[in-house]
Amino acid sequence: MSYQVLARKWRPKNFKQVVGQEAVKQALVNGLDNDRVHHAFLLTGTRGVGKTTLARILAKSLNCETGVSSEPCGECGSCNDIDDGRFVDMLEIDAASKTGVDDIRDLIDNAQYVPTRGRYKVYIIDEVHMLSRNAFNGLLKTLEEPPPHVKFVLATTDADKIPITILSRCLRFNLRRLLPDQIAGYLEQLLEAESIDSEPAAIERIARAADGSMRDGLSLLDQAIAYGGGSLKEDEVAQMLGSVDFAHLSALIEAVADGAGAGLLAIVEELSAQARDLESVLLGMAEILHRIGLLHLAPDYRDEERTDWSSIEMLARKVGAEDAQLFYQIAIQGARDLSLAPDPRTGLEMSLLRMMAFRPGTAAGGETGATGGGKTAATNAAQRADATDVAPPAVEASPRQTAEENSPKPVPAVSATPAKPAAGEGEAGAPASGADWHSLLARLDLKGPVRELARNIELESVSGQQWCFRIPSTVSHYGSTVSVRKLQAALTDQLGQEVKLSLNAVNDELQTPAAASAEAERRAMNEAELAINEDPTVKDLRERMNAIVLEESVQPLQ
Repeated sequence: MSYQVLARKWRPKNFKQVVGQEAVKQALVNGLDNDRVHHAFLLTGTRGVGKTTLARILAKSLNCETGVSSEPCGECGSCNDIDDGRFVDMLEIDAASKTGVDDIRDLIDNAQYVPTRGRYKVYIIDEVHMLSRNAFNGLLKTLEEPPPHVKFVLATTDADKIPITILSRCLRFNLRRLLPDQIAGYLEQLLEAESIDSEPAAIERIARAADGSMRDGLSLLDQAIAYGGGSLKEDEVAQMLGSVDFAHLSALIEAVADGAGAGLLAIVEELSAQARDLESVLLGMAEILHRIGLLHLAPDYRDEERTDWSSIEMLARKVGAEDAQLFYQIAIQGARDLSLAPDPRTGLEMSLLRMMAFRPGTAAGGETGATGGGKTAATNAAQRADATDVAPPAVEASPRQTAEENSPKPVPAVSATPAKPAAGEGEAGAPASGADWHSLLARLDLKGPVRELARNIELESVSGQQWCFRIPSTVSHYGSTVSVRKLQAALTDQLGQEVKLSLNAVNDELQTPAAASAEAERRAMNEAELAINEDPTVKDLRERMNAIVLEESVQPLQ
């Protein structure tokens, strides 16, 4: 007897054996038991979740020789023939290969005849979204007014491509992706029935690799059994899948948290030498970081679907909540952009280096140390906010910046300091000149939102390190925390002394650089209009040809 693959051998024979899809099963069972079976069903969902299996079980329930029931006997000739795919009144059509209107026309013509053997003719059209427009139009009339002895089961992985006229004539059921524990539970039963030795960790690894598809899980299990010579061991399954084990992933996260660059690259080199799937590393790290975040939020939380919680606890003590959020975001973005990298290893290494460059506790000059580095949460938050806005990472940790940190910067000759010293601690500083702020702003190399913030504020007073600005309420949204910090850093860098910046939103009309610029533009435009109107040539054209000047064409000379 030839070998039968597990996916076919262990295909469910009744609704009770189907894993998951409880809502769909309940609807079909109630319909069968209450004699309320619709003439057309649409089953949607990703590959391997049970669409064709449910269609076959429905065909058995309708044509079982013991009567219509949600529990077919599974022993009569009709049930056996349907299981074997040779029942004459059940027609399975692959719409991916038979897309034309002629194929559908043959189906429609045959549908008019009564069943040869069973009670109903059951048409199972797989990947129905592949039908052509004309084919759908040909099917529409039959779906609208079907013969009483015909039932349609349409299956698709892309319901959005099905015309709404077809959708409106079907009962639609959305089949969900299976959870890893659902797949693992079914695989355990199968392995026990097949008397195959297995390790739980190996089963869990296959269940996760199946990615929600039971058929993929059974195919991988077939492959793993052959790879392991009749048994299932975790290390062999990991080698077969090329997947990266938990130990390597946790070691990478720990190296990032410790700032151990050499160790980090050594782990990547080891994974590359073992021909592991480098594209899965960042997603695996993201999954662990997600669990770390869960423990920070709820220390007693445990998801029974996943193991290694003791190791996650150890990582959570090393990786702070804010660190985990940043690392997770970089991992997700790195995985998304991995296809743009020259090769997977380069993309992986750059994502890991980005985590280290932006990790909280890293000094501006690129110094490394333990996570946190004794800095406050506010400082860490500021660094993270800057890291997400600034590209590329090397800008913040350039060697030139590091070399220049200890060199005193000359204070520019700008009278932005108080006109007279503050009377005492806590008292308001002397008023500062708006012109001084406009002059100082011209020296600052600002871009984007920070520049817009600086252009729309008016310097109110300076008292020692404290610089107080006013901002119009209408543009107060420019004063985001990130923009304020960056402007404060730019002032500190330009003046060579620490500056602390505060904003007060007011409803008054302020003399901001933006307002001054707008006023200058208005004056220039007025002068340009006056010059045009007084121009002798223009006057002559107006008088002789009744010409007019288009206002939008007047522009001041630069």
